[in-house]
Amino acid sequence: MHGEESLLQDIGLSIIFATVLSHIARVLKQPLILGYIIGGAMLGKEMGFELVTNEASIELISEIGLILLLFIIGLEINLAELAKMGKAMFTLGILQFTLSVAFVYSVFPFFGLSIGSEKFDLLYIAVALSLSSTLIVVKLLQDKVEINTLSGKLTVGVLVFQDIWAILFMGVQPNLNNPEILKILTSVGIIVLLIAFSFSVSRYVLAKLYKACASSPELILLTSIMWCFLVCGIAGEAGLSKEMGALVAGMSIAAFPYGADVISKLIGIRDFFVTLFFVALGLKVPLPSLEVIGLSSAIIALMLFVRMITIAPVIIKLNKGVRNGFLTALNLAQISEFSLVILALGAGFEHITPKLQAVILTSTIIASVLSTYIIMFNHNIAATLERLLAKVGITDQTEETGKVDPSGQGGHGGHGGHGDGMVRDIIVLGYFRIARAFVEYLEDLSPSLIKRIIIADYNPAFKEELTNKGFQWAYADLAHPDSLSHIGLHDASMVICTISDSFLKGTNNNRLLSTLSKLAPNAKIILTSDEPGEAKKLVADGAQKVIIPGVITGEFLYEYISRGMRNNEREA
Repeated sequence: MHGEESLLQDIGLSIIFATVLSHIARVLKQPLILGYIIGGAMLGKEMGFELVTNEASIELISEIGLILLLFIIGLEINLAELAKMGKAMFTLGILQFTLSVAFVYSVFPFFGLSIGSEKFDLLYIAVALSLSSTLIVVKLLQDKVEINTLSGKLTVGVLVFQDIWAILFMGVQPNLNNPEILKILTSVGIIVLLIAFSFSVSRYVLAKLYKACASSPELILLTSIMWCFLVCGIAGEAGLSKEMGALVAGMSIAAFPYGADVISKLIGIRDFFVTLFFVALGLKVPLPSLEVIGLSSAIIALMLFVRMITIAPVIIKLNKGVRNGFLTALNLAQISEFSLVILALGAGFEHITPKLQAVILTSTIIASVLSTYIIMFNHNIAATLERLLAKVGITDQTEETGKVDPSGQGGHGGHGGHGDGMVRDIIVLGYFRIARAFVEYLEDLSPSLIKRIIIADYNPAFKEELTNKGFQWAYADLAHPDSLSHIGLHDASMVICTISDSFLKGTNNNRLLSTLSKLAPNAKIILTSDEPGEAKKLVADGAQKVIIPGVITGEFLYEYISRGMRNNEREA
């Protein structure tokens, strides 16, 4: 009975400390994971108050959270969607991990840093530094509304491929002590069989089960959890890790329409157990010595350098843009929670030294904090790096655009028009929500006006879509006046920016108005603002018109409701 009371007390303390510290992390705008780990450290005997007496039980319970976490990650890896990402995404996903592992494995010994004596320490360092944090990146990009930008999509695509690489590594982990080619091939074969079995059962058995219980959300949830632990058990019996089984189980039902519903229902349960997982990691954090901090700093510096040299050049070479290359690399500048999972498994297999686990854990904590600020200011940092690269002649202009020919005849850089001699004198800056709606409206109601419009955006992914519709696309980074000077602003009769300050990166409508007034002295300038007060200021400073989306929506709703009420009165 005493043991049960001790366990309940330890769980209670873990949740209390994790909650309090995560609230502090939230106020300081840090990742919540940081609060969980520090909460665990404060409870542990290494650098805390030694309040938790039953670490083994906490760790055992936290393993359930780890399994659920990997199951949900698997649910989010839709292989059908992955296949739609295209050749460029596959190239980036394959090269990022392989080049990163090869570089770290080859270069790290020359640093002269001694972390441990185990023969697999270097391999684990290389793998750990090649994976980025899905939890941190997706959360921060969603907060910044950048998840659907080209750099956001490239970032998420790399994360998906990293998850797959992690799955493959976890598959061969148990056989690293006896790295015979036959055993490794056997492990790979077992992985393939497990995936084939899971997807077959999912398609022919689970599909019928889901259909039978479609009217009962609770039964769908229980069926999904049952499937998760069933595949985990099979993986364990086959000599693979249970965590890998959870990933495969999730992937095998990701294509079902119930996948999103299962995720939404599992998240609460997962978060509870995952909290205990990170608390358990925190319990092991040693008192940071100068040596550990020095090693962690060197590892973080190496990780940042590796991200830049394995991501940005590949994206630039794939003609996705210099800015997008730097943004994607910066977005991925942290160490993954998956790395901690792999290290925890490696420690269980006695592949690595406790010192290595402590150093990577410390590096992960520091990198998590650093990454928050890197993503917060990613556009500013990318712009600085882009300017440095421009000094050696590498710019987006050389890849995608040069000067725009306002006549629509083609011009330098491949901006082809229709060859009809019509001047393109209306320039739309940025291809975001309102601009997309405007394009669709023009296609339906005024095709002739399309021949007068240039749409300028920094994302080259839109070039083919817009040119196919008859628009002229031009490269422009709204934060940099130099790039705006190449798009024919001097001859424009109207310049429109449909992006408010909430979504503009590296500039705002006020600065944009100042730039446009100089570059397009004869044009009517139309801007966008979320606030009526700011809109009045922009008009006073020279804007011809300012769009206020909230006001337009309010006017529409008023008219719609009033019209409905008048119709009802007439009917009465």
